[in-house]
Amino acid sequence: MGEIGRIAILGGGSWATAIAKMVLEHTEEIWWYLRREDRIEDFRRLGHNPAYLTSVHFDVNRIHFCSDINEVVEACQTLIFVTPSPYLKGHLKKLKVRLRDKFLLTAIKGIVPDENMICSEYFHQFYNVPEENLAVLGGPSHAEEVALGRLTYLTVGCVDEEKAGNMARFFASDYVKTKTSRDVIGIEYASVLKNVYAIAAGICHGLKYGDNFQAVLISNAIQEMDRFLRTVHPLERSIIDSVYAGDLLVTGYSNFSRNRVFGTMIGNGYSVKSAQLEMEMIAEGYFGTKCMKDINKHLHVNMPILDAVYNILYERISPTIEIKLLSDAFR
Repeated sequence: MGEIGRIAILGGGSWATAIAKMVLEHTEEIWWYLRREDRIEDFRRLGHNPAYLTSVHFDVNRIHFCSDINEVVEACQTLIFVTPSPYLKGHLKKLKVRLRDKFLLTAIKGIVPDENMICSEYFHQFYNVPEENLAVLGGPSHAEEVALGRLTYLTVGCVDEEKAGNMARFFASDYVKTKTSRDVIGIEYASVLKNVYAIAAGICHGLKYGDNFQAVLISNAIQEMDRFLRTVHPLERSIIDSVYAGDLLVTGYSNFSRNRVFGTMIGNGYSVKSAQLEMEMIAEGYFGTKCMKDINKHLHVNMPILDAVYNILYERISPTIEIKLLSDAFR
């Protein structure tokens, strides 16, 4: 494990907290970048994240908290990015330390706005991080279930198979099973799309569509995801692998899924803004929907579910009308 070196977690949400729990089972200490000093003070005082997964208790003496991203990046060799994708650029604007010499694992399930890039491409193009130093962490994995110690399966994607294996072994435990993949791009895009499809599932749930239709929706979503991945990154992969279809299934069906909850609120008649205000956590799929729609303008993949979610969220078309049109197109 010497190659991994000192580990930093950048981000303070539920998935970042779950990752910190897993990492601390394999190392004596971690660095943890949290933007807000008051959140750090509360964390130290309480012994748990004051805002997320509050049931997970930490030995705070094993955590070097820091609100200075430059200090964290300077001190550590492996950086695990878990910030919400809409805020990634804002955090990185403060950065003065080079990233190209670090190993980056992105656990961000979203697209970098404006640039319309998955995070690994963004780090490669804008920060000159070599592809062999970029990895992605894929599910299916709800932070809440990791917190409870429930059996979880993770995939580490990296073009350098040895580095992928090192990170995969680092996460593995009696309740976490891991494997590796070279499909960094496919895993990242799949993690974005599954959030979009979970919003669709939630909208249909809010509109009182039943389990029969949900099964048809998800099976069509798997096919849609496969079409997109084969177009954007042709590679020998099986779409039914857990990191693709499995992650989509758990996000589309689980009550832990914030994207499904967000979609359900939309289906129940909430406006986008009111649903966002009521939710305490960010539904990445809202931002991912627009980014994927923009990306697909250049690829022209047949993606009726993505189009329907975009029309509902951004064109303010009635969910009742849009899902009826979508359902009529399914077979």
